[in-house]
Amino acid sequence: MHPTHPIPRDDITGLVLAGGRGSRMGGVDKGLQNHQGMPLALHALLRLGAQVGHVMINANRNLAAYESMGVPVWPDALPDYPGPLAGFLAGLEQCDTPWLVTVPCDTPNFPADLVQRLAETAAAQDAEIVIAATREADGSLQPQPVFCLLRASLLESLVQATQAGERKIDRWAARHRLAQTEFEDAGAFFNANTLAELQSLQR
Repeated sequence: MHPTHPIPRDDITGLVLAGGRGSRMGGVDKGLQNHQGMPLALHALLRLGAQVGHVMINANRNLAAYESMGVPVWPDALPDYPGPLAGFLAGLEQCDTPWLVTVPCDTPNFPADLVQRLAETAAAQDAEIVIAATREADGSLQPQPVFCLLRASLLESLVQATQAGERKIDRWAARHRLAQTEFEDAGAFFNANTLAELQSLQR
């Protein structure tokens, strides 16, 4: 039995990050790659949509293909594919709820209780940003910063940081009340960076 949701589901907007260059896949649009008969981004969208009140996609090309998934699509607010923080920024600019949660388009099996558990940590620690983390083989905790629950009120801070040239999620996040939630199943966060890795997911 899960406790009641510490943050009401309708107060959280989910954002699938599909705005990357896909350079390690030879420049293909990663979110549109087929995985078990569906685009990768659609897997992420359906999995995230079951956990939040609203969903949208951050993408920078093939916008019509993403729009056909039936949710709003927003390109980066910054030019030249500057990375996930630009996606965070696009999401925060369009977010009408108190919270935004982000997932990448290339991790189709992320935990079904991801948002619930990030929200529990946010409530328990009064955090502004909560990042998922997994345990490495050597016992160290590995942050998964693209799996991130953040307060929509951080928009102004992120605008200032990205305008100043900041591109690293963890460096920006460290300026705020930051917490981590440890997830036991590191495999759930396996992401397909190359076409070979995508094939390994198919099995």
